[in-house]
Order: sequence, then C-alpha cells, then structure tokens
Amino acid sequence: MSTDFHFQAIGFIHSPYKEKFGIPRQPGLVTAARIELHLDQHIPASSLDDIEGFSHLWLTFVFHEHIERGWQPRIRPPRLGGNRRVGVFASRSPFRPNPIGLSVVPLLGIRHAANHSILELGGADLLDGTPILDIKPYVPFVDSHPEARGGFVDAPPPQHIVSWDEPLEQHLQQLERGGFPDLRLLLRQVLAQDPRPAYQKGQDGRRYGLRLYDFNILFEASDDGFAVVAIESL
Repeated sequence: MSTDFHFQAIGFIHSPYKEKFGIPRQPGLVTAARIELHLDQHIPASSLDDIEGFSHLWLTFVFHEHIERGWQPRIRPPRLGGNRRVGVFASRSPFRPNPIGLSVVPLLGIRHAANHSILELGGADLLDGTPILDIKPYVPFVDSHPEARGGFVDAPPPQHIVSWDEPLEQHLQQLERGGFPDLRLLLRQVLAQDPRPAYQKGQDGRRYGLRLYDFNILFEASDDGFAVVAIESL
C-alpha cells in the first residue's frame, strides 16, 4: 500500500496576517479578521453549488512556512507557558509529521472573478498565502460536541487591555476610511490575545513590532496590557 501522496492546492488565502507573529492560536478568537480564499482557476464555480446553505466551513490547509523545519514528537504549547512538553498529537502545533492544519471559519459571502471564485471568510487564524487543500461544510449535529473535554485547553485565553492615544485614534480612523475597515477592532482583538512567545511574557516595557496588512504596528507591554505607540506603513 502506498504511503506517499501528492496533493494540489485548490486555492490560496488572502489575509491581513503577513507573518506568524500575531496570528491567533485558534480560529474564531479574532472575529474582525476577514480573509478571502481565492480558488484556483482549475476549480469550476459549480464546485460551490449549494455551499451558501452552510454558515461555517472546514478548511484543510498546509503550514507552508514550516515544511523545511521538520517535526517534533513533543512540543511546548503556549497555553502551558512554554514550560511543559506534550505529545505533538495532543496539540495543534505546526511542527507535525505532515504539516497539515484544520480550521473552521464562518462563510460570509461568495463572489466570482473573471476566471476564479472567491470565498469571503471570517475569524481565521491563517497566514497570507496559505495553501488550501480542501473545503468541507461544518455540520452542527455531528461536528459540535458541547460535552467534549478540552484537556489543558479548557477555556479561551485571558484577554488583555489594549490602548492608544488620541492622535493614533485619529490615524486609525483615517486608515479605516481609506480601505481598512474594522482595523481598530482587529488590532484590539489581536493584541488582547497576547501574541508574544511564552518566554517573553513578563518583560514589561519592551517594544514589539506586529505586521497587519501593510503596516508595522509598534506596541509595548505593561502590567495593564498593551499600548500601541506607532503605526508605520511598509
């Protein structure tokens, strides 16, 4: 029996997340993150017939930036502070034997370009350019299990306060009017998750850079949360 398989991407993600740093560690945590799945031109529009009847979709994707890094049988989950190892199959780490991920996202709309179809999605945890291998509908009566146990991931992560001064507020409003709607909400939700690696937590006063869309967001950590101090265009 063959143990080697070849798959072709059916499309690619367009996302505000341009780098790994800042991407939420689970889907659905940052509801303001709007993404698009641009299907390849070899996928006919008829493949989407009746999909609008489903509110959510499962996306099977490739951790394409981790392919060359190999995998590890035991990893340090951020939820455990980076101090305890668990088996990779007890985690959603990208360092897997096969770098494949699974994400559930709300379907917000469908549109068609000249030679390909586009799915408008929300709440995703996917890097810009992520290859998508498959789409399946989320079926509530089989996919939802309210009684399920979550192991060491038994609740959403704690939320942190995010703030900025009035000049930055005015700047963010201008950016929203210029084509980046919900940028303020996206920024608050991303930083509220605390995107820092576990080993850097507790280093108050340190300045970080976070890329969203084509902006470098500079922020500082403190006991109270995070303060955005500058927004640089890239």
